Amino acid sequence: MANIIKRIKLRSQGLEVSAQGLGCMGMSVPLKPEPNMINLIHHAVDVGIIFLDTVDVYGPFTNKLLLDKALIGGERDKVELATKFAINFEDDKREIIRGEPAYVRVSCEGSLK
Repeated sequence: MANIIKRIKLRSQGLEVSAQGLGCMGMSVPLKPEPNMINLIHHAVDVGIIFLDTVDVYGPFTNKLLLDKALIGGERDKVELATKFAINFEDDKREIIRGEPAYVRVSCEGSLK
């Protein structure tokens, strides 16, 4: 399928992404069958949506695993992943919003795994 989604450059670094992104929140909940969500991600990439948005609290902690399964092989090289940070879970409970540099680093490193 041909890429039909417009691309744009982000800021001055020249990173180019699809003008439309795919927010992955809600893809990692028990009522959403994983194969269907993987197919949705594949379809988005096939039509040119290469800007995917996730965070560790989606699921919680399972959304990035879903993306890992969906983006095996050469698929990962086709997309740009956006990740967020700030909400922390402790003892399976949502904790306060965190923005201190040490937490930002840990969150970003977790996204890169």
